Amino acid sequence: MRQFLLLLLLVVSFTQLFAQAPNTLSAQEKKEGWKLLFNGKDVSGWHTYGKTGVGSAWIIDNGALKLNVPERAGNKAKNGGDLATDQVFKGDFEFKADFKVERFTNSGIFFFVTEAPEYQQIYHTGLELQVLDNAIYEGAPENKHRVGDFFSVANARIREPKAVGEWNQIHFKLKNKVLSVYMNGYLIQEHNVDSDDWKKRIAESNLKTAPISKGKLEGRIGLQDWGSSVWFRNIKIRPL
Repeated sequence: MRQFLLLLLLVVSFTQLFAQAPNTLSAQEKKEGWKLLFNGKDVSGWHTYGKTGVGSAWIIDNGALKLNVPERAGNKAKNGGDLATDQVFKGDFEFKADFKVERFTNSGIFFFVTEAPEYQQIYHTGLELQVLDNAIYEGAPENKHRVGDFFSVANARIREPKAVGEWNQIHFKLKNKVLSVYMNGYLIQEHNVDSDDWKKRIAESNLKTAPISKGKLEGRIGLQDWGSSVWFRNIKIRPL
């Protein structure tokens, strides 16, 4: 029994030793064209939506990008704000990220963000993939506001989030007019962005006047500050 436990401990130790470190790219990923959007050390490549710089509420916590909320200012963290990438992305692409929430976290990841004066808030322009603790809506009627949903646009096919405090994996892909989203390995969203169904969904959503309503599928990536703590890591993208 003791020998078995020692062998098991060695296997676990070697697995941890050779596991890919967070916020790094493997040789295969580099070959495939993946680029990190977060280096695990600082907020390089990001800025507060509509402004310059990044608010001090966004901190580096054990290799993760964390929105720290000891104090709120309205529905935002004090000295926080929504983040947007410095870079604008066009064409087909794949995006991956890990996220972690605490009890009653409410946040999101935005795609196709157009940063312009006519869009005062990031949610006026970006397609939001919900990142939150579903306990917020416990007992409430079905809506398009739960984890994995596109806010006001579409429900996730299934919702299989990890427990509060555990890491979830998001894989977002746009290829040949098909938009697919996987969470923790499950396909949760799939839409043809040229279809009448998708166009109707956008027209009836809070994005009905955003560039995406005109078929513009390009822009920045965004991370939401909605006044509750959230963590992100392994944020990466590649063109297709």
